[in-house]
Amino acid sequence: MTPELWRKYSEWPLAIAAVVFLFAYSMEVIEDVPDQSATVFDVIVWATWGLFVIDYLASLILAERRLHWFTHNLPALAILALPVLRPLRLMRLLSVMQLSHRLGGRRLRGRILTYVIAVAVLLLYVAALAVLDAEQNVPGASITNIGDALWWAAVTLTGTGYGDYVPITLVGRLVAVGLMIGGLAIVGVIAASFATWMIEQVGSRVAEETEAAETETQSEVGLLAEHVARLTALVEERMPVPPTSPSTSPPTPQA
Repeated sequence: MTPELWRKYSEWPLAIAAVVFLFAYSMEVIEDVPDQSATVFDVIVWATWGLFVIDYLASLILAERRLHWFTHNLPALAILALPVLRPLRLMRLLSVMQLSHRLGGRRLRGRILTYVIAVAVLLLYVAALAVLDAEQNVPGASITNIGDALWWAAVTLTGTGYGDYVPITLVGRLVAVGLMIGGLAIVGVIAASFATWMIEQVGSRVAEETEAAETETQSEVGLLAEHVARLTALVEERMPVPPTSPSTSPPTPQA
């Protein structure tokens, strides 16, 4: 077994596990299921967590340089340690389905932009669930339903921050900090993609105008050369030919 084969065979099962976890977590939080009635949801959460642990350990064991792999995959460890981050494993589903390739086209900028939008939507929803889970049963909390949580996540992700809904728990504020950081990164990628598109458009327009100007100049030069050739031929035709003088040969000496 190699790391490539493991990723190939575990891609779909782990993506499906992430979808199942997101569904179970959503139902448990949105319906505000009491702890004593959440046995089924707890079983699903722990089962999916076990799959993620197996995947993490297998990837670490199969890695050629384990310390290098560990230090370069700390986000995977965070997703494994923090239950609220486990739905982010759905990012692997996007890569498997090649969603960004189909929607964004063949150009790299389009694929990156599509992927970033998908990450933003998923991050927004997961953050809304996390803050609702932390806030909805706390006295004095303003975020008590999924609608308020989604609105709060949207304004926090975009950096608007109206202040009408504010998390008051430590977990809720930590989620807000993570959402702000993610929002800055996402907005930066989108702005960079838009700037690149503008530069490409201007460069393409300048290139087209330059090419058209060069073509027009070459055409005018060709016409000018043709006129010069015609004038030269006409002048040569009308110019009188100078008479040729008979050649005089020296007298032949007589013997």
